[in-house]
Parts: sequence; C-alpha cells; structure tokens
Amino acid sequence: MNSRAPDSPIWLAPDEHGIRTAWLTDPNKSSLRGKRLRRAFDRLPAALDTWPAPWRELLALWVKRADPDKRYKRDSLLAKAGAARANVALALFDRLLADGLAEIEEQRDAKLGWQPRTLRFLDPAALRRALGLPEPDAAERDWSQRKDISLDPPDLDAARAALDELPPAAALARLELLEALARWAAEGRSAGHATPRDFAYHARGETKKITEAEWRWLADAIDLTAYGIAAHAPLLLVAAACRLDTATGTLDLAAAGGFVGLPPRVIDSIHAIHKPPHRWQLVENRSAFEKAAARRDAGDAVLWLPGYPPGWWRAAVTRLIRLAPAPAAIACDPDPDGIAIALQAARIWSDADLPWSPWRMDAADLERLSARRPLTARDGDLVARLRAENLPPELDALAAQMLELGEKGEQESLFW
Repeated sequence: MNSRAPDSPIWLAPDEHGIRTAWLTDPNKSSLRGKRLRRAFDRLPAALDTWPAPWRELLALWVKRADPDKRYKRDSLLAKAGAARANVALALFDRLLADGLAEIEEQRDAKLGWQPRTLRFLDPAALRRALGLPEPDAAERDWSQRKDISLDPPDLDAARAALDELPPAAALARLELLEALARWAAEGRSAGHATPRDFAYHARGETKKITEAEWRWLADAIDLTAYGIAAHAPLLLVAAACRLDTATGTLDLAAAGGFVGLPPRVIDSIHAIHKPPHRWQLVENRSAFEKAAARRDAGDAVLWLPGYPPGWWRAAVTRLIRLAPAPAAIACDPDPDGIAIALQAARIWSDADLPWSPWRMDAADLERLSARRPLTARDGDLVARLRAENLPPELDALAAQMLELGEKGEQESLFW
C-alpha cells in the first residue's frame, strides 16, 4: 500500500524494518545511478540519553544549527566528524534512519550498491532539546527582548547600556551578573562586606562560576566595593587634621601627611572627634580626590566618594558627621551620573539637617573642560528624570548645559 507524507513523493509500504522508500528516479528503468528517499514513520521519540556518548557528541555537532528544510551532504557530515569518527558517523546515519529521526537520500553505486548521499533531520529542534542544546539565534531573540530593561542603581543601568556592543550570548551572561547585583543591592547586602566568592554564589549558585574575564569586566564597569564586594574590607579614604578617639586609642590624621584609609569597623569605634573640620569636601574621581587632598585648606576634611555611595560608606560618613557636623561641598563628574551621585551623597547631610552645595559642578565647569564626550540615549533619559526632581539651581543649570551641548565630562582636569 502506497502512502503520501505532506509535501513529499509517494512512499511505498514499509519493509521488514519499518522503513519506507520513495523513488526519485524511475525504478522500472535499468540504471546504475538511481536515487531514492528512505524514512521511518510513526516511531516513538528516541531516548537519546541511552545512546553511546560518542554518538550524542557527534549528533550535537551536526544538529547545533540544523534546519529541518535543509539537506546535508553525507560527505560534509563525515568531514565534520573527522577521520577518527568516520565509523561513528556511519553508524549514526543508520540509527537516525531506523529511529525515524532523519530522512536519507540514497544513490546507487555500481560497485557498492545504495549509498547515503544527503540527510535531512526531521525535527532538529527536538534533538537539540534532548541533547540540552540551545536553539540557534535564541540568544539574539532573548537579548532583543531584554536589552532595554532598566536596572537600579543607575551605575548598573549604565553598564547594561554598554552591553549592546557584545555578541548576544556574552551580553546575556553579563546582564545576568548585573541583575544579580541589582538583587544584591535591593536585599541590603551592599551595606556589609562580602568576598567575590560570596557574590558568585549569590549570582550563579557556585563560588567559582564567574569567569576571570567576567570579573575583569565587572571591575572595569562597576565599583564592586560600592556593593560591599571586595577581597578585603573596604576603606574610607579621608584627608583631615582631626584627632579621632576610638575604643582602643587616638588616631591623629594630621600625622599622616596625606590621606588615610579607615575600615568601617574603626569608624564604628570612634566616640569623639577633636579639631573637627569646618567643611567636608567630597570628591568622586580618585585622581581628583588625591589632588584635592594634597591641596586642602587646614579647616577642610576631604572624603573620597566612590561613585554611587555604597551602604558601608553612607553608614561611615553618617557617623562622622554626627560626631563632627559641618556643611558639605560635593564634587562629582559633570555628567548625568555625577549629578545623581551627588544627590545621593547629599542626602546624608539633608537627613542630618546640615547644608550642602555642589562644588566644581556648574555649567561653566563643563564648558571649560578640554575634552568632553557625547551624551548617550541613556544619559538623556537620566537628565530628564533628574530635572523632574527639582534639582538645585546649580545642578539644573549644569543639566541644561549638557543638553544644549549634547556632551558630558569628567572632573579630573578641573583639579589640575
């Protein structure tokens, strides 16, 4: 009994192995170069996990990007297998045919008889699922759906916006890490101290599952200490002439002759500050901080503001100004994130009913920079959100100037 599969030639009745044949040349004519299709219908899904490992490995190589509408030449598949796996490949041809997983076109050879010529995988997507392989272009589709999500804090969103330059699979892997950092911050973990392995476990369930390349990228894109993630305890960098009374003795900061780094536990132990500053100066850029620290006036204390202020930094500074209340002058990059960072740091002073003001963050400062960079689409969105919050006049003028110029800058040269 003949039967017809959709969009296929006429199939003959199955042979004793359940395999049907469809002739591509006239079987009644004597020809040593006849062609036919062979295929098994109505087979149960194959349990690929019972197949030998070499078969599964080779099949994974073949179907990684296979198309159900495309026929693959036998010689091309053998070339992919390599000479060492030629016998595995031939056995796999037979098994794929017998299990109804592939349709094989055969051509008659004068000496060898019927030989496979091309192979078509009937349902390569099912084979990929069974082998644990992703769908071709799945990363591209997934990335196109997720690349425009917004992340908070804003530094994560800035890092996310730069991922579009990467291949989709790499971009998704790094987005996963940024999303893990967002959850980390939302859960309040930034206020403490954690090791990189702690974060790796939080992000991927294993302490060593973040690659060295990913760690390097994270370190370049994000200030991990702002999230309490560091191999060692974070340090509050300060230059001042104060004397700090702690539970174990007195620290004379003036004796350092420059800036010092104080761990949070030391700041927690301070119970009095002698010779308190008349003004606290906060500087975001590390090089600019070092210049400001070297040139500070005797009555000023200069603090390094490490980007978006992490929880441990906010707690440490809150304690310092409780013991030594004084106004703040806050200097950040003249760019949209700089404005957002300054506002977050200023909240510590506002919550303590202390005055604060921007420092070297006005429209004129932006204009006198020797080098500026174009605003991105994300920058424009951030400026719009910030201006909707009723910025202080100086920062609002800076934001307006950024939009007029279409540019932003970095503060380092303002401290030369």
